[in-house]
Amino acid sequence: MDDTRTPAVDLDEPLGDPREMLALLEKQQRQVTDAQIAPVVWLYFIWGIAWLVGFLALWSGDADGNPWFTIPAGVATPLFIVLLVVSIASSAVIGMRINRGVRGISSFSGAVYGLSWSVCGTAFALLGTALISHGMSTDLANLYFPSGYALMCGTIYLGGAALWREKSQLILGLIMLTVGAAAPFAGSPGNDLVFALAGGGAFLVVAAIMAVRLRRNR
Repeated sequence: MDDTRTPAVDLDEPLGDPREMLALLEKQQRQVTDAQIAPVVWLYFIWGIAWLVGFLALWSGDADGNPWFTIPAGVATPLFIVLLVVSIASSAVIGMRINRGVRGISSFSGAVYGLSWSVCGTAFALLGTALISHGMSTDLANLYFPSGYALMCGTIYLGGAALWREKSQLILGLIMLTVGAAAPFAGSPGNDLVFALAGGGAFLVVAAIMAVRLRRNR
């Protein structure tokens, strides 16, 4: 006869407080979410510096731009291009590393998000180059390229907001779309100043807010 018995359960032993267990689960979830969001702070900071410095350089490199001092166009334009390339490359790397170590759908989403920066950036550059080859003037090119990349950033950020339910990307996406569509009305080089202050400023403000929030959650 099998004498194996199921151990008796002490019904008088108190179980854990459901509220404490829920609080622990919420804390762990916040830690996981914060770990994924932390690289995004650097992403916004990099773009903020690139837009602020790069577009101020372009504005200062135009004779009709900065009234206080002028930067040679041979310096301003290459500086802007370098900052833009660094930002796009950083976005691709950081986007792919957000879900590093996570397999499945999340990993695929992060990889596609990261890849979209370089692919879309190249596509917008090729489109602009083709328009120039078919007669687009320098003045129109100065309006197209900044707005094109602003609209690209805004669209990708909206996609990131949908993927990770991240409000900061939703806010920045809407700001980028608004700035990209409105800046050409300021003409050239006035649009450069709009991108520097409104675009770059928005990136830096959101990065600072997120950094403070992450520090408080530690």
